[in-house]
Amino acid sequence: MCILTLRYDPNSNSNYPKLDFNNTTKIKPEENYIDIVENSIQEVFDKELNKLEKICITLSSGVDSTLLATLLKHHFPEKKIHAVSVKFSESNDESEGAKKIADKLDIDHTILYIENFLEELPKQIGIVKSPFWDLHWFHIARKAKTLSDCFISGDGGDELFGGYTFRYEKFLSLTNDLTPINERIQSYLNCHERDWVPDQEKLFNEKIQFSWNEIFQLLKPNFDNKLSLLNQVYLADFNGKLLFNMIPLYRKFHDNFKVKYVAPMLSRKLISISTQLPDNLKYDKDKKLGKVLLQKVLQKYEMNTFVTKKKQGFSVNTQNLWKKYGQKLCMYFLDESRIIRDGWINLEWVSKYIGNKDLEVRYVNKFLGLLAFEIWYRIFITKEMNDDEKLKI
Repeated sequence: MCILTLRYDPNSNSNYPKLDFNNTTKIKPEENYIDIVENSIQEVFDKELNKLEKICITLSSGVDSTLLATLLKHHFPEKKIHAVSVKFSESNDESEGAKKIADKLDIDHTILYIENFLEELPKQIGIVKSPFWDLHWFHIARKAKTLSDCFISGDGGDELFGGYTFRYEKFLSLTNDLTPINERIQSYLNCHERDWVPDQEKLFNEKIQFSWNEIFQLLKPNFDNKLSLLNQVYLADFNGKLLFNMIPLYRKFHDNFKVKYVAPMLSRKLISISTQLPDNLKYDKDKKLGKVLLQKVLQKYEMNTFVTKKKQGFSVNTQNLWKKYGQKLCMYFLDESRIIRDGWINLEWVSKYIGNKDLEVRYVNKFLGLLAFEIWYRIFITKEMNDDEKLKI
């Protein structure tokens, strides 16, 4: 229910504690936030990377990866650094921006091109052993292993330092300090509308007793507190998809490819620091600008102009994917579907939408979730599918 509604499993093991704004080491008033962040990242570099000759880093044209690549090059100018970017077919492309950043920093750069995002989904699900569809990290970890035994990522930067500006703007437009808790939760869900559909409760059959109340109870601790509205969103973002989707799934790919993973933004020190930052050093409401503090660090190295203005990251255009591959694959696998036959998913809901070529994006995402569920079910439950099978049309 949670994976198909929130896109994470709250029972996953993330190996990271939940974000806690009350459990922090206080920063002294005279300390400089820019220096604290930069020094904290370099401490991670010294601890994890000192003995390595070759280092791989993921590089989009966003703030986090650009910042880490910049600091890495300045901190270890003698090391061999190789950046990896991903380009998905008919999707937003940040690889050209990433190339300019790599050229400016004089580091090697590789662009991975993925034509059919779903082709190796069975292999990916076989590794993570969970029914998720957005498993692009598989490609990054696999490539990174060919370049180094260690790779670096900016994971956590969005959740800790204010990267989801579109979400903050919408949430603040829907709420105020007097908004009741349940309305705040609903507003937060409305900021994640691509994760669920308006008739979500009709998606499930008798074996999944769907309840919006259970979803609300799961999210309630993030909003039933005295934090500011923005800090409540940061709390929900960190304690949700980051902790129980990204971190556990990424770890399984790292383990599978036997590559060491370093995420400086997720160091205990930076997590603690992030909870103490004033709101205006994360999100500038007037300019609708996020990661204000991190951008100040980039400005120090004159790299801020290379960063893309709109947050994208490595993301696939799922509507184009649906038209080219997704719809045909869903029609094939959900015909005589095991998850429908065995009472998990409602046939009527599937039949109502699956034939629509121009399906709304949130319904496309839901069908991709069902495709992942079906493949997982065939691999691990009915055991009639091998994870080496590729999804081709």
